[in-house]
Amino acid sequence: MDKIDWSNISFGYMKTDYNVRCYYRDGKWSAPELETSEYLNLHIAATSLHYGQEAFEGLKAFRGKDEKIRIFRMRDNAQRLQSSCRGIMMAELPVELFEEMVLLAVKKNEQFVPPYESGAALYIRPLLIGTSAQVGVKPANEYTFLIFVTPVGPYFKEGFKPTPMVIMREYDRAAPLGTGTYKVGGNYAASLQSGEKAHEMGYSAVLYLDAKEKKYLDECGPANFFGIKDNTYITPKSTSILPSITNKSLMQLAEEMGLRVERRPVAEEELATFEEAGACGTAAVISPILRIDDISENRTYHFSKDGKAGPISEKLYNKLRAIQYGDEPDKYGWITIVGNRKSG
Repeated sequence: MDKIDWSNISFGYMKTDYNVRCYYRDGKWSAPELETSEYLNLHIAATSLHYGQEAFEGLKAFRGKDEKIRIFRMRDNAQRLQSSCRGIMMAELPVELFEEMVLLAVKKNEQFVPPYESGAALYIRPLLIGTSAQVGVKPANEYTFLIFVTPVGPYFKEGFKPTPMVIMREYDRAAPLGTGTYKVGGNYAASLQSGEKAHEMGYSAVLYLDAKEKKYLDECGPANFFGIKDNTYITPKSTSILPSITNKSLMQLAEEMGLRVERRPVAEEELATFEEAGACGTAAVISPILRIDDISENRTYHFSKDGKAGPISEKLYNKLRAIQYGDEPDKYGWITIVGNRKSG
């Protein structure tokens, strides 16, 4: 392995030594297999290619000051993948098999887990695809599940620094009763056009409104949205938002810090009342929002006067990262230490 400049790696793909795979055939899952190839041998009529039978997850492993490797909320990711499977009619992967394969992938690529205080982590990407050869819209009867890992830096190149975001009313991310609550590739494909347009205009991400009324906040494409006001952590609730494991964690930490927590429909006009705002997810943890421009309505909402993150966002960010890196005790059972199946 060439020497890696851990403090300057981007959020992208880097080849590692192994990936782990298993297969669903004849109604049952195979045992995990280690693989060194980065490629799949896939039939041209596979359901994943034609009908979008594809779901994935994203989680991270962190190297602590004590050199132990910690995986954050692995079981929650396994359960969310099962929800996605139910949503698009794929064979459900057992939680225990998911956890076994995550641990194997991390152990076999241990040299790629970035060092403590590098600002980087090992990103873990589980992927489930329909592989049956068929023409006709129906669920596959064969599936491939695989996990690859790659060291990553910050998702937003600015790191923990407020960035501007934009509301684009001419685009929708997901329909109210569609696949928005599942982590499937189609949701991300639907966000590409608006996302690239936003980047060209100097914004870090798009904040989507609900597709039905264009009245309520939805999510930020790759992340959930939250706002802070009157000592309250507020995050939108709808039938098209992916249930973020990071957001769920932040809500629990906010309550412990003495904040009220509200998960409810949030009208766009309420943005004017928030003291702080941010996007949260596995990749970014928290990305504070500088301002949000509603370009169609010629409105701007400001959340940072000095270009710095708000005090509550910063406290939540530091608290969650401290738990992930083992700098603070995990009293929630969120952490799995590699080599030790018990949480610590």
